[in-house]
Amino acid sequence: MAENPEQDGARMSFDGAMSYVDYLALDPILGASRPLSNAHDEMLFIIQHQTSELWMRLALHELDAARGALQTADFPPVFKMLTRVARIFEQLNGAWDVLRTMTPSEYTAFREDLGQSSGFQSHQYRLIEYILGNRNLAMMKVHEHRKDLHAMLQQELTQPSLYEVAVDHLGRGLGLNLPAPVRDAPHTAQPAIEDAWAQIYRDPQAHWTLYELAEKLVDLEDYFRRWRFNHVTTVERIIGFKRGTGGTSGVQYLRRMLEVELFPELWNVRGQL
Repeated sequence: MAENPEQDGARMSFDGAMSYVDYLALDPILGASRPLSNAHDEMLFIIQHQTSELWMRLALHELDAARGALQTADFPPVFKMLTRVARIFEQLNGAWDVLRTMTPSEYTAFREDLGQSSGFQSHQYRLIEYILGNRNLAMMKVHEHRKDLHAMLQQELTQPSLYEVAVDHLGRGLGLNLPAPVRDAPHTAQPAIEDAWAQIYRDPQAHWTLYELAEKLVDLEDYFRRWRFNHVTTVERIIGFKRGTGGTSGVQYLRRMLEVELFPELWNVRGQL
């Protein structure tokens, strides 16, 4: 017997009512996947990047809220949101597995249609880096042609990074006057901050909230690093060592990005324990 959802009480007519398609605005979202070539695999390439941008939008939503909650010392939702961001990057990692089903021959069939567009031009990715504390101002130039996006990044630079807020709590929790991470530059390791985190790790029970905050940050960066590494291996697998479409050195550029640490003291402190 064929199932009839209407008999189970399901609404079947949506004339004049909000439907699933309406609520999710699926018409413009699905209509935005428009290949420029006749190559079969271009649809995969477009959707992989579009869905990644949607996940990054959620990551930004969570990170901004986490920073706000951390500024008011409302730790439980901070921990929940940072855990969610780490899982978002786990999803982003899985996307590379799908993209790696595309061979170099298949990518070559539509690569010229990309023009000079490149993932390193993603303003959302740049915002994520800026919120976390990796504030490379040289990358602002990429977004100058879009005044709205450039202004969004400039606004972020006026705010403390998530890690700056975390270090502020660390100092106050231990009664220390710690150097604040530089607001408009990539954060570099500070011995005083590393020593302060060492105090937390040597006596977790006495500083459990800061201990948990530290591990949530490490967990987030762990997944973030895996995403960067999978990006490198995927690009190398598909284009080898050719230049990227945006003009970068491609794999060599991405490998240098692997050396960037978001929260260096939290990684360095492990050697002290």
